Amino acid sequence: QSSANTPPPPRGTMAKVACATRITKLLGISAPIILPGMSWISTPPLVAAVSNAGGLGILATGPLSAEQTRESIREIRRRTNKPFGIGATLLMPGAQENVDVALEEKVPVINFSLGKGDEIVGRAHAYGGKVIATVVSEKHARSAVGSGVDGLMVTGHEAAAHGGDVTSLCLVPAIAKRLPDTPIIAAGGFANGRGLLAALSLGADAVAMGTRMACTEESPLAEATKRAIVAGKETDTIYSKNFDGLFARVLKTETSLKVTRRPTNPIVAAYKSFGAAKLIGLPLWKVIPGLLTQWDKMYQLAHFGASTSRIMAATVDGDLDYGVQFVGQSQGQIESIESVESIIVQTLQEAARLHSQNGVKFT
Repeated sequence: QSSANTPPPPRGTMAKVACATRITKLLGISAPIILPGMSWISTPPLVAAVSNAGGLGILATGPLSAEQTRESIREIRRRTNKPFGIGATLLMPGAQENVDVALEEKVPVINFSLGKGDEIVGRAHAYGGKVIATVVSEKHARSAVGSGVDGLMVTGHEAAAHGGDVTSLCLVPAIAKRLPDTPIIAAGGFANGRGLLAALSLGADAVAMGTRMACTEESPLAEATKRAIVAGKETDTIYSKNFDGLFARVLKTETSLKVTRRPTNPIVAAYKSFGAAKLIGLPLWKVIPGLLTQWDKMYQLAHFGASTSRIMAATVDGDLDYGVQFVGQSQGQIESIESVESIIVQTLQEAARLHSQNGVKFT
């Protein structure tokens, strides 16, 4: 990885390293590096940049309406002829409609989380699409494999946002050993070639590098927030249930320390969820019935809604005085803001070099 004081070589001049795994073969990509779907970050320009550089970009559909999802998919296709995916958190209102659009548009890869994907699998396989389930435990992994998914994105404790209780170092090899026939994308703590080589050694077939890709030239993440992440260390995050109702990792700031001190009042969360629904264009008729008839589920959604304005403030506006930014512990490995192509090429080069160096240590 280039240091902050050493500029990377010009685009198109870097020697490329090949790395073939079950994931690259499954998805038709040349680099086992994935951009996960991050709201307001994994937008068409960044998705296409990652796919054009040999990885797989995944569009975040959480903030999008069905119409916006369709237009975003078509914009990605105008920017690249390489494989790409869409991500959907099935618990969220509007997620199923976005998945329906993706299936109608025959998106090559569907990545889902927090829900059952049986129907998605059947419909995607009908046109040759692939389905990846994001999981944080063996229980969820086995359920997803039972539904017929093609691969798993196994998310460890180090990840931005909603990683699990177990670190990638322990979770990835455990699931790889117990489900040996299923290709795995390791997520949580990966930002360079060292991480890629480690993940491959743990039994994974690719890595997701969300925080690293968020801090690239093509990323729409606000510049002030990019700089805050580059300046941060691996210790400068908070893992708490008090921000959006699920255990989540965020950038440590005075604001995030304050808002994670105690849970949001449920009445306040419900009220704020209406404002969040308006922000992302979600009709209130989709929110109110759930608050009245499915309180447990909607209590969680209300927390999601209450956090939306703060996430947008940090991600879109770069306002860390009010906003809160999801970030992984891998931020401690990020020293510069570079192009997507540069990051992918350097990651493969570093992994290959370290693999060669490590080989001589064994006799």
